[in-house]
Amino acid sequence: MMRTETQESISAWAEHVFGPAGSNARTVGRANEEMAELIRAATSDRPIHELVEEAADVVIVLYRLAARNGYSLDAAIDAKMALNRIRKWTKDGTGHGYHVRADKGEAR
Repeated sequence: MMRTETQESISAWAEHVFGPAGSNARTVGRANEEMAELIRAATSDRPIHELVEEAADVVIVLYRLAARNGYSLDAAIDAKMALNRIRKWTKDGTGHGYHVRADKGEAR
């Protein structure tokens, strides 16, 4: 049976294997490296499961970023989605969009 990972188990594994996470800037830099790999996978002929694996790598690093700062990424996502659900949005025609800034009445 496959283990269900959590932010805590992932962060503990990463610290055991790699040592304590460096600065926030270094951790975000590492997430950016993983994002670049994700972009390469998204713009190539690689199988979809490889694209999803690259997305998982990004989330793994972001879990570590949240943990090193004493936060739960899952709780932050829940809080952010609660905010997103009450915002006004514009559509950009690609299946994405931008929230309308209440202070300026403009999208972004």
